Amino acid sequence: MPLQQAPKIKLSDGHEMPILGLGTWKSAPGDVYKAVSHAIDVGYRHFDCALAYQNEHEVGKAIREKVHAGVIRREDIFVTSKCWNTFHSKERVIESFNKTMGDLDIGYLDLWLMHWPMGYEEGGPIFPLNEDKTTRISDVDFVETWKAMEEVSKSTGKIRSLGLSNFNSEQVERILKEATIKPVMNQVECHPYLIQKKLKAFCEERGIKITAYCPLGSPDRAWATADEPPLLEHPKIKEIGAKYGKTSAAVLLCFQIDRGVVVIPKSVTPARIEANLNVFDFKLTDEDIKTLEEFDRGYRFCSLANIKHHKYYPFSIEF
Repeated sequence: MPLQQAPKIKLSDGHEMPILGLGTWKSAPGDVYKAVSHAIDVGYRHFDCALAYQNEHEVGKAIREKVHAGVIRREDIFVTSKCWNTFHSKERVIESFNKTMGDLDIGYLDLWLMHWPMGYEEGGPIFPLNEDKTTRISDVDFVETWKAMEEVSKSTGKIRSLGLSNFNSEQVERILKEATIKPVMNQVECHPYLIQKKLKAFCEERGIKITAYCPLGSPDRAWATADEPPLLEHPKIKEIGAKYGKTSAAVLLCFQIDRGVVVIPKSVTPARIEANLNVFDFKLTDEDIKTLEEFDRGYRFCSLANIKHHKYYPFSIEF
């Protein structure tokens, strides 16, 4: 029996989306299939995927098996994917979509995001690198990419909603001026060290919701360093958790949910997958939230410093 299910938020185009989902970034082959299968069994109905994660075939396999077994119907779940940076030109956007659809093989996408505003060199590897480890880039305008995504949506009828990821306020504004399909989402890094208060307010004024990635500080990142401030070990967060008999992870997830932010914690560990969904039986006080907001220092765990030279690098302005 499912533990419980996450409540849903309504997007500006009328579709609904569970406020908590399972992230699949960095989930290794084999692990991600088991994680998605277990997550469905315990009540997850929202899965965040991307072509760049190179594991969508396993996510799709797990979902299809659960549909076939009658555990869920396709319409019971919400699946997000993302158009990757090496597919930004008009001709390649459809390739990105077809690759994702072939790998997931679940009929349609609930939400398709542009993963980053920055294009990478096309026609080669997913992460095209120079010898000095900087990224080989393309200068395709992200507005061209968006228009191509709109065209794919209109021509295929297999995308329910479109959105953005890692876009700053100026870039969001540019898209809104050109869009015939308005973005419903901007997925960005968000946690108490990077609260995104201004970007959240900016987007919400324009009917765009925020999804928080790295809500727990992404402690398993390959590039994590010993001197970084670990969110999950922060004494004040542990103290708040202890009041409610909850883990630091639960406090960090509740922090986003209480703000109306969609949150997508990643895990492949069954006990953690379950614990991350078990956060709807308590609420943080205003004082708790104020304490967490005081941590804000504009600190990014995922700054993509090796691509700062790109003209569409999104983190060069305040928000």
